[in-house]
Amino acid sequence: MTVGIVILNWNGRKLLEQFLPSVVHFSQKATIYVADNASTDDSVLYLSENFPTVKIIQNKTNGGYAKGYNDALKHVSEDIFVLLNSDVEVTENWLPPMLSEFSKDRNLAAAQPKILDYKNKRFFEYAGAAGGYIDKFGYPYCRGRIFDTIEEDLGQYNDVKKIFWATGACLFIRKKDFWQVNGFDEDFFAHQEEIDLCWRLQANGRIIKYIGRSSVYHLGGATLASENPKKTFYNFRNSLLLLVKNVKGSGAWLTISLRLILDGVAGVQFLLKGKIAHTVAIIKAHFSFYSLLPKFLKKRKSEASKILYYQRKSVVWRYFINKNRIFKEL
Repeated sequence: MTVGIVILNWNGRKLLEQFLPSVVHFSQKATIYVADNASTDDSVLYLSENFPTVKIIQNKTNGGYAKGYNDALKHVSEDIFVLLNSDVEVTENWLPPMLSEFSKDRNLAAAQPKILDYKNKRFFEYAGAAGGYIDKFGYPYCRGRIFDTIEEDLGQYNDVKKIFWATGACLFIRKKDFWQVNGFDEDFFAHQEEIDLCWRLQANGRIIKYIGRSSVYHLGGATLASENPKKTFYNFRNSLLLLVKNVKGSGAWLTISLRLILDGVAGVQFLLKGKIAHTVAIIKAHFSFYSLLPKFLKKRKSEASKILYYQRKSVVWRYFINKNRIFKEL
């Protein structure tokens, strides 16, 4: 199998300078691309002068993560795409365990390695940790990370495990599977588009895995910090869009209605903590959700599937009421 590592960049000269050397050094058998999302800094010039072996793809617009990758991957011919955030440090031999699993399992469409925190390398990182799931109400969580509780890496997830979604921070996916489901849904723009992609892959009979023998270190929040209200906006809106698009049956509407109520509770909590901008972000997310609802109802007709997408009905209940803070307690 041939491998194409594709790093999406937007005004990230400093991140490329810091993290790209590890990718080049430890990925000698792969072709490395940087897909530039219409940056206004000197990223492209820096790449051309300092990394002559890295191929540059120049997107005409900044379409976010979803459109950025959809546009860029049209120019990548390798069998396996590796979608890698620009703020990820890879490790020696990070590729062989991943590629070995793709060789052994022909039903495997997408996978992720162990995602550890670049700032505190003994702990998992928020965005992906040891593989992702969502609950009935569309709240994402991971082995190694539930809401703001992050586990220390003690070898408890050094396995190969079937999961529901693999993180977009370091996503391995077969080229043929990516295009068979028409890539990312660009209406998500950024955040949770990888969950939607993995959902559609599984509805198409494919599987997603976490492979703990490979590990990378993710800085996280380099493009959009966790305290930024825009992140709150995209996370709350896109969770709702996920449910509308992919959950089959009339019962979906009760689930979505309850989720809207839970979002209201979250908004009140933000308000009580003095985080007014995040409360406003949730309100804006709901208005944006309603504006996109007609479009997503049309998508629902073709995308909704009968697959069981959750293992737990409510992670919110287990975490905040039952005080189950780590994955094995759920």
